[in-house]
Amino acid sequence: MTNSKRSRYVRRSGKSVIAVRLALDTDGFAYRKWGGEQRAKADDWVVDNEGDVYTVDADVFKRTYRQTGPGMYVKTTPIWAERASCAGSVQTKEGVTHYNAGDYLVSNSSDGSDEYAMTAEKFESLYTPADEDS
Repeated sequence: MTNSKRSRYVRRSGKSVIAVRLALDTDGFAYRKWGGEQRAKADDWVVDNEGDVYTVDADVFKRTYRQTGPGMYVKTTPIWAERASCAGSVQTKEGVTHYNAGDYLVSNSSDGSDEYAMTAEKFESLYTPADEDS
C-alpha cells in the first residue's frame, strides 16, 4: 500500500464483535478462509464479526479492542485503508488473504504494517472516514 492513497477510518458506533481468547494449552490449529490457509495460536482470539468468524493475533487484539461486556468487544483504534485497483493477495499474521479489485486493503498501523483485506461491502458497513465520525 502506498501512503498517498491510504485514508484513516474508525469503526462505526454500535459495531461490536463477540470474541473468545484461545486460552488453551494448544499448538493452535489451521483453517481455510479468504482463499488461503490461516493459523491460530494459543492465546489468539476467535472473533464473530456479524457472522464472519476468524481469528485475530493475541497482541493485535489486545492493542486494538476493548471489552464492553461479557464476550463483547469494540475496536477502538483507527485503521488505514485504500481500495485495491487489481486482485492480489496480502500476507497477514494468520496466513494469506486473497482479494479482488475494489476490495479494501486495510492496516492496523499508519505505516501499512499489520495488513489484511476485506470486501468493499463489509468494509463500508463497519468503518467510516475518521473525519466524519463524531
